[in-house]
Amino acid sequence: QVQLVESGGGLVQAGGSLRVSCVASGSIISINSMRWYRQAPGKQRELVAAMTSAGSTSYADSVKGRFTISRDNAKNTVYLQMNGLKPEDTAVYYCNAGVVSWGAGARGYWGQGTQVTVSS
Repeated sequence: QVQLVESGGGLVQAGGSLRVSCVASGSIISINSMRWYRQAPGKQRELVAAMTSAGSTSYADSVKGRFTISRDNAKNTVYLQMNGLKPEDTAVYYCNAGVVSWGAGARGYWGQGTQVTVSS
């Protein structure tokens, strides 16, 4: 079994910063790409940032220059540092990872999400 658990969401004023974290646990052999998605009320889930196991990163245009994805492979953890937050960044943020594990092989997993609310 593999679980992804996010933390670090909360309420922040526009222009502020937050860092959300996602820890993967279980019978993990390796983790490939780790990604952050978000879903605002009434909208589709969208990819915010991604990072490969080799360290390559990519970002949605809407967050480039403001958000930074990073990971600690030794801790099976991915972070999303969010600076210059805007009200339109308000959403539930979900972690997604491609994991190779004992018993389940290679598959994708989702966390339960963490709420980020940016007030104007």
